[in-house]
Amino acid sequence: MEEFLQVGVISSTHGIRGEVKVFPTTDDPARFKKLKNVLLDTGRERLELEVQSVKFFKQFVIVKFRGIDNINDIEKYKGKSLLVPREDAVELGEDEYYIADLMGMEVFTEEGRFGVLKDVMETGANEVYIIDSDEHGEVLVPAIHDCILDVNIEEKVMKIRLLDGLV
Repeated sequence: MEEFLQVGVISSTHGIRGEVKVFPTTDDPARFKKLKNVLLDTGRERLELEVQSVKFFKQFVIVKFRGIDNINDIEKYKGKSLLVPREDAVELGEDEYYIADLMGMEVFTEEGRFGVLKDVMETGANEVYIIDSDEHGEVLVPAIHDCILDVNIEEKVMKIRLLDGLV
């Protein structure tokens, strides 16, 4: 399981005082209001940043970090991920999973191994699991109870039922 979970990606600067536009990668962008600290993944290291203020603009979250008061200090981090430790992540409900935990999961049907879950597409109605199938190439499977029979995060195994027309 992943130790850190991504909550957003810095998309651009906002103004000249060090604020950034963050594209949220969490189901609940309002959670940024509760965040005190985040880890900025620079690619080489993880910098702990203290969240000073949060505003919302369209689909973005405008974040100001304490100690970063100039556009030049933050501009170099465009495109970088903001992470939180798993223990600070939002509590999940029943049959909810962090996408990071699903990636790379072995997928099986009643007949045997089907493939590997390589991505999750978020749609309006439900998520869709993109599975790289051994036999059928890329297969899209809706994340609904009729299709997803069991998910075992610890063993990284998922059991599915393919409805007619999916392959």
